[in-house]
Amino acid sequence: MAVRLIPAIPLGDALYLTALPPEGPRPPQGPQPPEALWGLNASRQEQRLLSWLKEQAPASSCHLKCLQILKGLRDLRGQGLEEPFCSQWGRVLSSYVLKTALFSLLLQGPLEAWDERFLVERLEDLVLYLRGCLRKQVLMHFFLGNPSLPEALALPRFLKEAAPVNLLAAFDGPTLDLAAFQLINTWIQAPHIIRMYSSPRLSPGIPGFKDKSRRNFSKSSITALPAGSINRADWHLVVTAARAQEIWSDALPS
Repeated sequence: MAVRLIPAIPLGDALYLTALPPEGPRPPQGPQPPEALWGLNASRQEQRLLSWLKEQAPASSCHLKCLQILKGLRDLRGQGLEEPFCSQWGRVLSSYVLKTALFSLLLQGPLEAWDERFLVERLEDLVLYLRGCLRKQVLMHFFLGNPSLPEALALPRFLKEAAPVNLLAAFDGPTLDLAAFQLINTWIQAPHIIRMYSSPRLSPGIPGFKDKSRRNFSKSSITALPAGSINRADWHLVVTAARAQEIWSDALPS
């Protein structure tokens, strides 16, 4: 069994610099790509934030389920994209970017609005918020130099005084514009994408969904679907089936 070792440098206060693995061949000359740099691991601070949210939000809060579903949709949509954008799609909408968008959105409104009864509405808010960040080409690191964080988190001085960092700065405008378009397109067509790419185990949980309809739904037909607001009843049906059969269990936030 192969074991992957990731170098890490402790900074104190449960903060670490971790080496980011390169995603392509190393250039023989010239500057190193951003992937060759070091990233900041603030997992302890994330756990503090999640604990604080658990205390403040309703007991049936859906914020983690929204993140789980959005990760699943990202992965499913990626199966229908072609290179080179397919690789960029996963990098632009990395798990850390999705978590950052969720955390930022949570602090903007009343936490009572995240009750599970409003799961579809909050998921739509998250998608629209993330699309706005992509179109503006700005999504700031949640912990570095963020003055709006709750005092109860007791963040290290290093994080409070750090310069703000834009997580989308490494991507060019056309890539982010295309990601924004694909994101909203994924949201509009989500039930169809789920039916098409997800595990066959999903089909028994959706009334009227038969295997032959899955086979007859081609990849090219995704782009032919009409645009517009997603059908709420259809969404609730798909989300309920997905929860019951845990097709996104591996997409839970770490």
